Amino acid sequence: MNKEFLNNQLKELGVNVDEVVIDRLCFLEENLLNWNKNVNLTAITDSNEIATKHFADSLSVLPYAEFEEGASVIDVGCGAGFPSLPLLISRPDLKVTFLDSIGKKLNFIEDTINKLELQGTIIHDRAEIIGKDEEYRESFDYAVTRAVAPLNVLAEYCLPLVKVGGMYISMKGAEDEVELGENAINTLGGKIERVVSFKLPNGDKRNLIMIKKISQTPTGYPRKAKKIDTRPL
Repeated sequence: MNKEFLNNQLKELGVNVDEVVIDRLCFLEENLLNWNKNVNLTAITDSNEIATKHFADSLSVLPYAEFEEGASVIDVGCGAGFPSLPLLISRPDLKVTFLDSIGKKLNFIEDTINKLELQGTIIHDRAEIIGKDEEYRESFDYAVTRAVAPLNVLAEYCLPLVKVGGMYISMKGAEDEVELGENAINTLGGKIERVVSFKLPNGDKRNLIMIKKISQTPTGYPRKAKKIDTRPL
């Protein structure tokens, strides 16, 4: 990976990192592509596209989220670790939890954080299950997703995991989903605080939907996955 190109991509988004972070992101690319030969982790294999669409996109949240020192962050449906791996690399003080139902992708994440000597928690489970578990329910300062599911669906998977006073950050594409997600967010104890719209350096449009958790999620949520997906709030 061209380090100067990567650094410039980040700076265009207002993300300033040191040389150690750049080096670790370059290792992440190398490890991602090595694993991708045997495990389907990403369709993006061009180095510059990885820099923009995986790394810069993942870290675009940093100027707006204002993660407190040592904050707990869960990446729900983390896949191959975006945005969570770049976040942990850039902010190793964060207590990052990687949640996914696909073990092979979590194995890649575990291998990467071990080789980088970083600390993270890996959970091989589903959000609607741990959202009912007292150990995890309403225990995180932040939940983040960079997922393609509609906002009203994502909200039911994520808000039950966020503590009152915390925040769920939905990283979306160009589509405006505020109206679609509003009823679900209100029902689950959240409130849309703001929506940040911007473009990646390649021109792709992005929206960060910042949702504050203002009250406890009612005990009936999250529902089973089939109901969430077929009868969203």
